[in-house]
Amino acid sequence: MWQSLSAGSLAVVLSVAAAGCAAAVEQVASPVPPEREVPMNPTLESVTEKVLADAVQRTGIDRESLKVESAQSVTWADGSLGCPQPGMNYTMALVPGYRIRVRAGEQLLDYHAGERGHFVLCPAGQSIDPVGSTTI
Repeated sequence: MWQSLSAGSLAVVLSVAAAGCAAAVEQVASPVPPEREVPMNPTLESVTEKVLADAVQRTGIDRESLKVESAQSVTWADGSLGCPQPGMNYTMALVPGYRIRVRAGEQLLDYHAGERGHFVLCPAGQSIDPVGSTTI
């Protein structure tokens, strides 16, 4: 059957099949937990608020005792957001985002985020500095 299809017809069949697979993946994906939701157009301030909520949950320290030591708009060197995990592959392109450092008692929590608001807490000693930043 495949031998009788022209190159153009085969491309259409493969395109439709790929679209169907993508739709199936979207339906299976689990929703973002409410505490990780971010606005459609997150700002440094909105991401900082989500980071602070995460810091409260992780440390058990009340919000008023946390201190934002720095909050910056940055450019990460790649898709790891400056926090690469061993054995993982990342997009090799500049990624705009944020870096927010929160003081929680004696701990300094180093959060890295993409411009869409997804953030990670980067463990001490694993962080790679961004290639560019603007302190706010």
